[in-house]
Amino acid sequence: MTSAEQSAPYSSYDARRIRVMTRRAVFIDRDGTLAHEVGYVNHLSRFRLFPWAVDAVRLLNHGRLLAVVVTNQAGVARGYFPESLIGEVHARMSETMQAGGARLDGIYYCPHHPSAGDPPYRQDCACRKPRPGLLRRAADELDIDLERSWVVGDREADLTLARNVGARACLVRTGYGAGELLWHASSWPRPPDVVADHLLEAVERILGEAGNDAEGPPA
Repeated sequence: MTSAEQSAPYSSYDARRIRVMTRRAVFIDRDGTLAHEVGYVNHLSRFRLFPWAVDAVRLLNHGRLLAVVVTNQAGVARGYFPESLIGEVHARMSETMQAGGARLDGIYYCPHHPSAGDPPYRQDCACRKPRPGLLRRAADELDIDLERSWVVGDREADLTLARNVGARACLVRTGYGAGELLWHASSWPRPPDVVADHLLEAVERILGEAGNDAEGPPA
């Protein structure tokens, strides 16, 4: 469980980090995609995974793609809950995955907001989606090739995030997704590469396309 706030800003040029990124990943939005959208999860009891979430992550594990959660959690900056609650939620999420034979390879979150709260949480950071800081940090730490990876989410910001790093984008109809498609899709500069009813369908579609890249290195 990782907060981008706890590390130095990502640098696009760092001689110590120059290496070939070889692994593929699916970056998964949390609320509305992996778990029910309930507004702010300000208590552990409010967090509920979708019934297909464990199956979807386990399928990614078997398909040799990394499963990485990336989520904005500005409720910390807004003072709705302490940052420690995010750790509790993510520990519960990981335990549930493990109990179902699935594995999350990384969890990255942004606790900031550009205009709410007090420093250090009130800041115009590089990690708040759709800015690419969380994905670039994950790529650096996990050796991920972003251009061969996917972002799955329920909001247009997730699609923009994918474009910002050269990844492919999938929109799910859960969470805000159905409304986003109905009311806003006509104004998007580019449509998503895939639209799926839910995360499990998204993973099945992604793995079907990833099969065409089977000669590449394993995740």
